[in-house]
Amino acid sequence: MHLPQRNKKVAVFSAALAALTLLLLVADVLLGSEPIPLATAWRALLGTEPSHLSHIILSYRLPKAAVALLVGVSLSVSGLQMQTTFRNPLADPYILGVSSGAGLGVALFVMGRSVWGATTVGALLASMGYAVAACVGAAAVMLVMLTISMRVRDIMAVLILGVMIGSATSALIGVLQYFSREAALKSYVLWTMGGLGNVTSAQLYVLAAVTLAGSVFALLSVKTLNALMQGEHYARSIGYNVKKRRLFIMLTATVLTGTATAFCGPIGFIGVATPHVARMCIREADHRYLLPVTMLLGAAVMLLCDTISSLPGYETSLPINTVTSLLGIPIVVLVIMRNQKIV
Repeated sequence: MHLPQRNKKVAVFSAALAALTLLLLVADVLLGSEPIPLATAWRALLGTEPSHLSHIILSYRLPKAAVALLVGVSLSVSGLQMQTTFRNPLADPYILGVSSGAGLGVALFVMGRSVWGATTVGALLASMGYAVAACVGAAAVMLVMLTISMRVRDIMAVLILGVMIGSATSALIGVLQYFSREAALKSYVLWTMGGLGNVTSAQLYVLAAVTLAGSVFALLSVKTLNALMQGEHYARSIGYNVKKRRLFIMLTATVLTGTATAFCGPIGFIGVATPHVARMCIREADHRYLLPVTMLLGAAVMLLCDTISSLPGYETSLPINTVTSLLGIPIVVLVIMRNQKIV
């Protein structure tokens, strides 16, 4: 049985992208402040490498590369879902204020005690850590947005309200920053720069489970995404309950984004830029092809950013959010210029 021509092109591109992702995964493990030979890394995986390099690979670099892969998939999938649901090319996973909610949770955890004293929310969360504080903040905003989406039919109104809620939480964070002490402020700023190397083994399992479940749910919703891409009126005309299906997609995207943000901090531009690169590469709007390619591309881009941030041969590392922004901003500018017919 012969595949249609476009299916062949997408299949070939997907295979090449999967191979590239694997190569980037290997490069991310091998490169860093102390480059590691491939043979040494292989022996470490087999458990036959007695040197300290085995500990570096198994306890730090391999988990960090796995986190990069999972976060790349999570943010790119949720970004594609948001762009399709809102029919807005610049929508990203953080458009509903989830990232700001996570940031507010961490701000209360880190800076709350220095503002209001040791009996406040920050002290109550002291035993839970950054991840739980971020999860609580993201979940609170998620519940607010889901409640709004159930009551408001206009998707653009939901989008605007999400931006407003994000702005409100950012304002509260600004107040906390203004009154907080220097050490607490520095800790919070470092969290906002993003990081992949502080995820524990337990958190990695949670991140993997959420990413897998969210990706499966996203793949199961490709027909809904294709219908919403044509507009809500078209989706209703073919019998879809637009409100329920939109709610399901928003919930999936929010959980994917909230989990990644909670464990790794806010990582910008992967969600907004990767779907556009996928569209340009395969020239295909059908989500049956676009979604898997976006997943692979998100993983590859995140691994590349993590490799760049490690500055092979140097002791210092760049914040991951800095690298993703430098790579993502030109793509967003290109999208805007293309939409305005400037290029």
